[in-house]
Amino acid sequence: MPGTRKLGRTSSHRMAMLRAMVTFLLENGRIETTVTRAKEVRSMTEKMITTAKTNDLHSKRQVLSFVTKEDVAKKLFDEIAPKYADTKGGYTRIVKIGPRRGDAAEMAIIELV
Repeated sequence: MPGTRKLGRTSSHRMAMLRAMVTFLLENGRIETTVTRAKEVRSMTEKMITTAKTNDLHSKRQVLSFVTKEDVAKKLFDEIAPKYADTKGGYTRIVKIGPRRGDAAEMAIIELV
């Protein structure tokens, strides 16, 4: 089935959740979440890092329109994007860590490589 995963949320709620998770991942380097969410977060995070690699005003405005914290956007342009300057994708890693205790949802850790 093509397209994005709905994750059981309305489109606005889903986008708000993904924005928050991408911001948190860029801020801390790793987060623990479900596998399906991790796959969506990976997609958005890789797009943000690729956009930040072209360090111009347009890309800064694009990133700031998605990332919810200005200091995280600054960190993305100053520290994270230069680290991947010669890499064409594959900036994140998803490691499965088994089922969650409450509802047995498959959990994973997503981290910046």
